[in-house]
Amino acid sequence: MRPQYVASDESTQQQQQQQQQQPSSMNQQQPMTVNDSNIGVPWSTGLFDCQEHDTNAIMTSFFPCVTFGQIAEILDGGQTTCVMGSLMYILMAPALCSCWIISSGYRKKLRQRYNLVEAPSEDWTVHLFCPCCSLCQEFRELKNRGIDPSLGWMGNLALQQKSATTMDPPRSQSMNM
Repeated sequence: MRPQYVASDESTQQQQQQQQQQPSSMNQQQPMTVNDSNIGVPWSTGLFDCQEHDTNAIMTSFFPCVTFGQIAEILDGGQTTCVMGSLMYILMAPALCSCWIISSGYRKKLRQRYNLVEAPSEDWTVHLFCPCCSLCQEFRELKNRGIDPSLGWMGNLALQQKSATTMDPPRSQSMNM
């Protein structure tokens, strides 16, 4: 039995010598190519973290069209109202549950606006297999970035204007005579 181990050691040494004799370009690793769609900032919450905003989770589970309408209104800058977005979502439902087609486009728009990574999967697969969870995640992402989709576009503008016009009084005042 001992000679077999020695023979295997000799064959290993021969293989190492052959690898060393090969051109150096064969031994070098090729640079890895990176898919640009996977580069970006991670989402502030996970896909299945629906319990972080209970009200939205319940609303989305019963009326996903409303959550979609709220998100669409924000991402379109008020051009699409919540009602119009909800109607678009409802009208797509009878067509073989094809809501994922329109909602994945808005997920992509959200990702591009905030440079978010396309995770855990492509936008269309997330909306096809987990439509409520993906809508909840998008809602939470906007909320965590200081935009409340439930207020609508005009409501968020009013909040921004209110915070911009509110000024803190000076800390110390004195009158010199």
